[in-house]
Amino acid sequence: MSEQVAHVKKPGWFTVNVLNRTVGWLTRRGLSVWGSRVLAVRGRKSGEWRQTPVNLLTFEDRRYLVAPRGHVQWTYNMRVAGGGKLHLGKKVEKFTATEVADDDKPAILRAYLKRWKAEAGAFFDGVGPDSTDEELRAIAPNHPIFQVHATDGK
Repeated sequence: MSEQVAHVKKPGWFTVNVLNRTVGWLTRRGLSVWGSRVLAVRGRKSGEWRQTPVNLLTFEDRRYLVAPRGHVQWTYNMRVAGGGKLHLGKKVEKFTATEVADDDKPAILRAYLKRWKAEAGAFFDGVGPDSTDEELRAIAPNHPIFQVHATDGK
């Protein structure tokens, strides 16, 4: 996929200045807020580690990173790097990632929205956990999803 500025929703002031900072602070100290982690992935141009708070979804015994705001920097970096690290306090889990095809996303998006609609629902254009598969499939291209595969025995 080429880099484009397609369908990126900017978070509001409260999300940026209060929610993300608070969740990031707690997660860096080892307290997960509903599956929160700090994702570290190498920059596709610089090669330097970039970090961002994420929600790690466990669904049907598999783990996923969903990009609620669309095609953002960490998703572009993940495609190039093929994996990264998930931090929870001092615990660091190395992983590889495979991108999920759009046709396979509806059930994962539904599970994500059931868990985090209050936090991230505004980024899904009115689609929620009770939406039809067709409605979820229609927004699927706007929300990259990566399946996480642990590489360090965890």
